Amino acid sequence: MLERIGNCRIVEEVASGGMAVVYRAIQDSLGRTVAIKALKTSASAEEHIATRFEREAKSLANLQHENIISVYDFHREHGSLFIVMEYVAGIDLYDLLDRCGRLPFDVAAIVALQVARALDYIHYRGIVHRDIKPANIMIARQGGVKLMDFGIARDRSFEDLTEVGTGIGTPAYMSPEQILGDKIDARSDLFSIGVVLYQMLTGGKPFVEDEQRSVMHKIRLERHVRVRKLNPDIPRELERIVDRCLEKQPRDRWRSAQHLVMALERFLARYVEINYHARLVLFLRNQNVITQLEADEYVSPLVGVPGQSAMGQPNITARLVVRRAATVHGVVLGVLLLMLGLIHVAPLGEAQPGSAGEATVRKGHLRVDAYPWASVKVDGKPVGTTPLPAPLELPVGAHTVTFEHAWYAPLERTVEVKAGPADRPQQLLIDLEDEGTLLPGKELPAGEELP
Repeated sequence: MLERIGNCRIVEEVASGGMAVVYRAIQDSLGRTVAIKALKTSASAEEHIATRFEREAKSLANLQHENIISVYDFHREHGSLFIVMEYVAGIDLYDLLDRCGRLPFDVAAIVALQVARALDYIHYRGIVHRDIKPANIMIARQGGVKLMDFGIARDRSFEDLTEVGTGIGTPAYMSPEQILGDKIDARSDLFSIGVVLYQMLTGGKPFVEDEQRSVMHKIRLERHVRVRKLNPDIPRELERIVDRCLEKQPRDRWRSAQHLVMALERFLARYVEINYHARLVLFLRNQNVITQLEADEYVSPLVGVPGQSAMGQPNITARLVVRRAATVHGVVLGVLLLMLGLIHVAPLGEAQPGSAGEATVRKGHLRVDAYPWASVKVDGKPVGTTPLPAPLELPVGAHTVTFEHAWYAPLERTVEVKAGPADRPQQLLIDLEDEGTLLPGKELPAGEELP
């Protein structure tokens, strides 16, 4: 084993792969611990591999983000190439999943959120990672999440080394267009993070090779089994986030990593009431990745409660039960109040014969949505694509609503719109995947998505 690289003293080897070795080292000039990624001598002889390695260092050197590994230096010594980078004490997601099978849905969403933030940052700068997978996601002992290994990333600052028609990446996590060797954009990474989120939630990948079909065939042509069929405790909102990431056509996925970030933030705001880093620390403690003493040291300043024990993990299930009970009671109370209001107000709102109100066109409001999405027409006129920004204002009476989606046959539903205010719209919620089954309607707070 090497003893020194530049001004860094090698301490130990921490990981080894087919082309590179990673060492833990001490940078003597600053007295800090660093990681050194060394390209193996055999790989250094391959010009295209050495070029990619150097480009990885240059790409990362220009990136400064809390969810991306930082690069400090680059060396050519001893007939090989070395990248000096940030050392993150923790566990990668691959080993964490190997240890615990699957993650609690809130923990999985927090990890996905941190990765999505990193993707939003690099996509804005013209970089596509192309190798999002659990082994390239590091979870620090303090609860941070870091995206690693930009070895095959496509950076518009450099000429692309990948030949047209060549798929590059890890097959089980590749997007359909990546498998075909088509020109890819940032939405390819969104498919890959969808695969990772699916695996965190269920303990298995959405596309697995069998005797009849390869994993690449399934990614291109077959639908995945939805996560709630494998784990019914997963909220529908999170299931829809996964499904949209895993759409076959890039245009049907999230428009950008920022849109995925916002969707995950809305979801987590309702389910996680402590600092996200603290939640990850508590989970790592429960999996014995870190000690009780470490958890108390990391969590106390994050949570803001002196002496907060790491064993005080939030009871997600209990909170869900309480919230659901409160929601049911709220709905019942709301219906009773609405009925009482109608009894007292309806006589006052009746137009007297011959009055000016007789010619007034009465209006109602209809909220329309569809899973996974659809273009909507009302009485043959296009009104937009779901999710619509606001309930539709329509004249009282019967209206025909048409749902159109490229993967499903058009569906028509006739709705009798009744007079009512915009803040209490009628609901028409359709599941296209289930042949147009009506989803259970309910009054939702402003900005909340379908159940």
